[in-house]
Amino acid sequence: MGRNTRKRRTPLATKAIAASAALALGGGGLVWANFYASAHEDDNSGWNRTRSANAQVATINCPDVGQQLTDVPQSARNGVAKELALLDKQITDAYARLADTRQAQAGDPGFVNNAILGPLKSKRVATLDRIRININRVGGEAPGSLQDLAECQGVPAEQPETNDGNGDGGQNNDGQDQNNDGQDNGQDNGQDQGQDQGQDNGLDPVPEGNGGQAGNGPVAADFVNIEDVQPNSRNLPNGLAANGDTGSTGSFTTECGTNGNDLFNTDNLIVAPGVDNGAHHTHDYVGNQDNDAFSSDEDLANADTSCQNPADKSTYYWPVLRLQDGSDEFDADQAGGGAEGNVGTILEASQAEIKFVGNKQGDVVAMPKFLRIITGDAKAFTNGLANANTSFSCTGFEDRQVTDKYVICPEGSQVVRTSNFQSCWDGQNIDSANHRDHVAFVQADGSCANGFQAIPQLQIRLVYDVPAPTVENGQVQNPYAVDGFPEQLHKPITDHNDFINVMDEDLMNQVVECINSGQDCQ
Repeated sequence: MGRNTRKRRTPLATKAIAASAALALGGGGLVWANFYASAHEDDNSGWNRTRSANAQVATINCPDVGQQLTDVPQSARNGVAKELALLDKQITDAYARLADTRQAQAGDPGFVNNAILGPLKSKRVATLDRIRININRVGGEAPGSLQDLAECQGVPAEQPETNDGNGDGGQNNDGQDQNNDGQDNGQDNGQDQGQDQGQDNGLDPVPEGNGGQAGNGPVAADFVNIEDVQPNSRNLPNGLAANGDTGSTGSFTTECGTNGNDLFNTDNLIVAPGVDNGAHHTHDYVGNQDNDAFSSDEDLANADTSCQNPADKSTYYWPVLRLQDGSDEFDADQAGGGAEGNVGTILEASQAEIKFVGNKQGDVVAMPKFLRIITGDAKAFTNGLANANTSFSCTGFEDRQVTDKYVICPEGSQVVRTSNFQSCWDGQNIDSANHRDHVAFVQADGSCANGFQAIPQLQIRLVYDVPAPTVENGQVQNPYAVDGFPEQLHKPITDHNDFINVMDEDLMNQVVECINSGQDCQ
């Protein structure tokens, strides 16, 4: 059986994050100017590569090796997954060093390359070689260009604004003004904000910061007033609703709670099986109650479930949403939590709506048991838009969805996170080497390409009572953010959602029957 990962939250301390936890992220965290996520569809790089050579480095961008490995023999996948998780840890460690050496960097323009990026490349070369060996020794063929993925780059502070959700340009103008405020006036954002929240990280004040309670985001430019978002303006192709007025028009809703029993861990069974803290951030879990890095399919099948229907032992999990209010959570000094920049009060969703819907072109077929689907990309800030998904909105304004901004809702309105999963399946595999290729999003007309079959589309809608942040003089007070890899700087575009189907065969057949016959069942 997998290890028990249920952790009851301790009462939230009223004191600020301890100096030791802050120091793990370099005390006040990064010290450079605010910058914004690049999500422009004409440039999927995730950041601007044309900035001057002497621009201050804000974070680290490394090629996502896992996405390049599309043909890994099954017998090599566990070994490769452990090496990929080591690559993630190497980046996390390098980012922590980046955040902790600001004075040395200020005095030596070559410090980042020589003391951080150079050693990181050496470690990655060795790890990539072990990945090659893992693949080749079982008869596979590792990409010949694998070693080309060893080198990482420093991301400069300046970032272009995004057009996601801008509609006819009206929001773009507002967003540009807000971004300019963040760039011009947010220089002491992270430090001032920490002081406003009563924090004392034990370090001298620094002139610039990247916002957020731990100094690694979010910043003012990551937020938008929902009333400034144009209706129906979300322009990412991913995450379209597969259902419509034609085809299979039914639905099946499963009630699995909101993680009221506080089941958390920082593992990721899909991406990093067998690796402690493989996610480097904390997940909420509903449904299956034995989901951690060491859970086998047999463990999942034999586990308890939080779902009202005991035949649904599926696992549904997503990064927790935190209010950066200066309070300690149970993981304030732990890896994946405060030690990696994920700080503040974990917010439990007031609603977690889990629904399966049909396909506008025709019937759906049953999902295979233990099918794994990841939607969104936890590294979308540096990876770019290829797999970005999920949306933020507010109750009463859900015709307005944004992927690259956190929303500020008016009084009486709640924050909404929405994930529409891939709903085309290759008909054979429950997973793939990069955890992407065995499933796909529907095309614009709702059809599945490349001979894929339509399966029920999972739609998850999470609603939160979140005190509205305020943005003044380019600084955000009382921000909220999803947990993430520390080098992703808590950008909203990194939100993601995960699913493993552990419904028994009879229940899955019932789901398909309800959807194909046009019924709404639960």
